[in-house]
Amino acid sequence: MIDLHAHSTASDGTLRPAELVAAGAAAGLRVLAVTDHDTTSGWTEAADALPPGLDLVRGAELSCRWSGTSPPVPLHLLAYLFDPAEPELAAALARVRAAREVRGERIVELLRADGHPISWPEVLADAAGGTVGRPHIARALIRAGLVETTAEAFDARWLGSRYRSPKVDIDVFTAVRLVRRAGGVPVFAHPRATRRGRVVPDSLIVELAAVGLAGLEADHEDHSPAERAHVRALAAELGLLVTGSSDFHGAHKTVALGAFTTAPEAYDRLVAQASGVTPVLSG
Repeated sequence: MIDLHAHSTASDGTLRPAELVAAGAAAGLRVLAVTDHDTTSGWTEAADALPPGLDLVRGAELSCRWSGTSPPVPLHLLAYLFDPAEPELAAALARVRAAREVRGERIVELLRADGHPISWPEVLADAAGGTVGRPHIARALIRAGLVETTAEAFDARWLGSRYRSPKVDIDVFTAVRLVRRAGGVPVFAHPRATRRGRVVPDSLIVELAAVGLAGLEADHEDHSPAERAHVRALAAELGLLVTGSSDFHGAHKTVALGAFTTAPEAYDRLVAQASGVTPVLSG
């Protein structure tokens, strides 16, 4: 089994990178991609702890936006096997990580202004040096007894609307080009997940394919069967590869590693397109 989308404590997952690869092996995976938000900081620990029988794909999930409508649509781009030292991409990711901290602190300020006992140092401590995300604030809300679950923390009364704050993301066309320049392979994450909010039109994906988009993530927990079929049909029309993955976050979500997987043929196509770094093969 091949799972190409999973998060560790380097961003907003609840397992350390070493624990994540161990969990992947225990779940029967043959290949696991570590794709933390806007960071590669978990790569070394994951590679050093790689258990026998599991190959590691080094990647990241980039925070992007499309400005073809107002307000812009936020979206995510999975970037695989890119050179983390490529200067322009590294600088773009650093800017997004800094913007995540600014947004996180702003959300905490809004919560405190309404009398909720959440502190920014507490949120930073929970992130433990990883990329700060709203799930870290959600955990603070749970610890304060304001909500019971992460899902509740993300509803409209809390982080989903009332205490939502925008951040600076990478223009999606720029992101695709930067990933390609770094020798990586860009795949659009959960492109049709209407349950998450607004989605982009198919015409945008056509334009992205023309500048280097390699694939679409079709099989994902936030896609309905009809949405998965739509993504697959569009990928076939454009000659893009199709991936499937769990988008595992540990205790932040109920989905298990390997819940959705990528076909070996699609994985081989992905690896063949990469020139940044290679998968880390199990010993």
